[in-house]
Amino acid sequence: MRTRRGLCYPRADVCVDKIVVKRRDFAGYNMACRKRQRFSPVIAGNSDLFDALPDDLVISILSKLSSSASCPSDFINVLITCKRLNSFALQPLVLSKASSKLFAIKAENWSESAHRFLKCCADAGNVEACYTLGMIRFYCLQNRGSGASLMAKAAISSHAPALYSLAVIQFNGSGGSKNDKDLRAGVALCARAAFLGHIDALRELGHCLQDGYGVRQNITEGRRFLVQANARELAAGLSSASVSNIATCSWLTWSPHPIPHPTNRHPNLPGCPLLSDFGCNVPAPEAHPANKFLTDWFGS
Repeated sequence: MRTRRGLCYPRADVCVDKIVVKRRDFAGYNMACRKRQRFSPVIAGNSDLFDALPDDLVISILSKLSSSASCPSDFINVLITCKRLNSFALQPLVLSKASSKLFAIKAENWSESAHRFLKCCADAGNVEACYTLGMIRFYCLQNRGSGASLMAKAAISSHAPALYSLAVIQFNGSGGSKNDKDLRAGVALCARAAFLGHIDALRELGHCLQDGYGVRQNITEGRRFLVQANARELAAGLSSASVSNIATCSWLTWSPHPIPHPTNRHPNLPGCPLLSDFGCNVPAPEAHPANKFLTDWFGS
C-alpha cells in the first residue's frame, strides 16, 4: 500500500509453522490427526514507522496538541524532537490552533526567539497570540501602534479580552495625552466585550451607566449590570472551586461594610471584585497569560 507521499508501508513476512494436533473422541480413543497452521508476522528490515505516517495525520495530531497544551514546554518538547516534527509543528495550521496557555511565557524568559514565535502564531491568525503579543508590544516594548493594531486584529475576531483592553486604552488615553481619551468608544468596546461574557467589562459598563461616564446616566440599568457581573463571577468561582476541590466556606464570607471594587477610573481601591457591592469577598480568578506577563515585567 502506498501513502500520499509515495512511500510504501513495511511488508510483513509470514512464517508458517506446522503443528500436529491429536484429537480424541468422547470415549478417549485417538482419532485422525490433522495439521493446523499458525501465522506469526515478522517485520522485515529496520525501516522507521514514523516516517511512513502520512503528513496530514501528523499535522492533525500536532494541532490537537497545540490546542490542548497546558504550558509552553508541552509544545517545545515536540519542536526539539526531530526535524520532521519541527517543520510540521511550525505549520500555520498548527500555530493557528494554539491555546493561550501555550503563550504563558515568563517575563524573565523573554527573548527574541519568543518574540518571533508569537509573531509567527499571530501571522497564522491565532487571536490569542495577537492579543498577547499586542499587550506586550503596547505596554512593555512601548510600541503603541503595532500593539494596538494586533489587539484590534484580535478584537475583530470577537476576542473579549482584547475588546476590554482596547476599552481601557480609550478610557485612559494610553499612548497619548489626556485629550486623546474617547469615552464613547470605550463604552462601546466595553459593551461588546460584556456581550461576549467578559465579567470585568460587564462590571465596568455597569459603573459607567451608574455614573454617567461616557454614556447617558441610567442608575437602574447600571445596577442591573453590576448584579449580573457579580452573579457571573460567583458562578465562575464556585465552578472552579468544585473542580479543584477547594472548600468555599473559607473564602466566601460576608462583611457588614461593602468592599469597594477597583475600576479603571479608580484603580487603587482595595478589595476583591466578587460581590463587592454587597460585601462578599473571594479570590480573584486566574489571570490571562498576557496579564501575568505584564505583572512580572513591571514587578521585576
